[in-house]
Amino acid sequence: MKPLNRRSFLIDTGAVAAVVAAPLVKASWAGGSPNDTVRVAVVGLNGRGQEHYREWAKLPNVEVAYLCDVDERVFPQHLTAMEKLSPKKPKTETDLRRILDDKTVDAISVATPDHWHALATIWGCQAGKDVYVEKPASHNIFEGRRMVDAARKYNRIVQTGMQSRSNKSVQAAMKFLHEGGIGDIYMAKGLCFKPRESIGKKPNAPVPAGLHYDLWLGPAAYRPFNPNYVHYNWHWFWDFGCADLGNQGPHQMDIARWGMNKTEFPVRIHCAGGMFVWESDQETPNTQMETLEFADGKILQFEARGMYTNSEDGITIGNLFYGSKGWMHLNGSTWKTFMGRKNEPGPGMDAKAGASDPTNLLGTGDTGHFGNFIDAVRSRKIGDLNADIEEGHRSTAYCHLANIANRLKRQLQFDSNTESFVGDTQADGYLTRHYRAPYIVPDKV
Repeated sequence: MKPLNRRSFLIDTGAVAAVVAAPLVKASWAGGSPNDTVRVAVVGLNGRGQEHYREWAKLPNVEVAYLCDVDERVFPQHLTAMEKLSPKKPKTETDLRRILDDKTVDAISVATPDHWHALATIWGCQAGKDVYVEKPASHNIFEGRRMVDAARKYNRIVQTGMQSRSNKSVQAAMKFLHEGGIGDIYMAKGLCFKPRESIGKKPNAPVPAGLHYDLWLGPAAYRPFNPNYVHYNWHWFWDFGCADLGNQGPHQMDIARWGMNKTEFPVRIHCAGGMFVWESDQETPNTQMETLEFADGKILQFEARGMYTNSEDGITIGNLFYGSKGWMHLNGSTWKTFMGRKNEPGPGMDAKAGASDPTNLLGTGDTGHFGNFIDAVRSRKIGDLNADIEEGHRSTAYCHLANIANRLKRQLQFDSNTESFVGDTQADGYLTRHYRAPYIVPDKV
């Protein structure tokens, strides 16, 4: 590996050099010119990372400049995929820090495991890059707030990968709710029913050639390599992931919070659940039921089922809203409402019915969300983002709160103003983690 230069070392240790702090913005973007090429580095290529470079390649005047992954073994397949998408071959890199040193890179697109989201975002902001970061925005609540701080301090555009915020049908559903379509909303529910098989038990093993394991671990505590971590099952280990409540959950939690118009945190949190049926290496629950109560008494519920299950009103991944006039069923890009005691059909949108219509705006999917980020990169207006990091932090934190209550096996009380628990030092201990040098999320960014 090439030695890191002094600038990278300063970023490593959390010290911010003046050259890092200075925004590296193309002057023409302030005027919104669509002709400047936005050069993006995709960080993390397994899973969502593949969708990232495919979506960037679709957008005009956007170039995938780098493919970055700590596992060199994956580069050939992704370079081959890129050949079909763009005439320009991206560079490959294993260490994000070297990409941050490249002043021709305008933005990083983060699709790493959860435990890397915050540090990659903060480093990116410090290096003058805009950032698109996947959900969950953070691995813990402390990190989420530091990500917001970094975005604001360095005047960066930071979008969270909560694609429903850019879905025209979901936007219409939220507008309907906010205008009182089902009356005063007193409860919302998020559903995540994803039956998953056992990951089994695997012995520790030598690190495979080509995998930079120290970089993969990053901020997490050192533990010997195990094949069950790389490349997907890391979701089910607390050092790296956040269970399905923090994996799929942020999407539905965000929609529920959005529909309820909640910008504050809940005051009481309860979550029951555990790891049922399977005997495996998995540490996180595969079944969870949570209730978040707000100061006004309104309720947000969320349920994750990892075993065999039925659906709820035909929904396996989606949301339900309950109001004083009726209720809403929201399943992907399709929503419908039912009014009064007789459940009389009300307004709705069927995304499938309009799918063949080229003028249909119901489901913009990923492309709309990635495009929204690029539009904001050009305008330099945080308000142009559909899912600014502040929104991502709050919705992700709701998931973290429930996970903490589940791990402690008791109800918790939370203070929105301090983003800490009320008189509960044990619960506060879960707000952050012990970071492994030099991969430290600093108290001040």
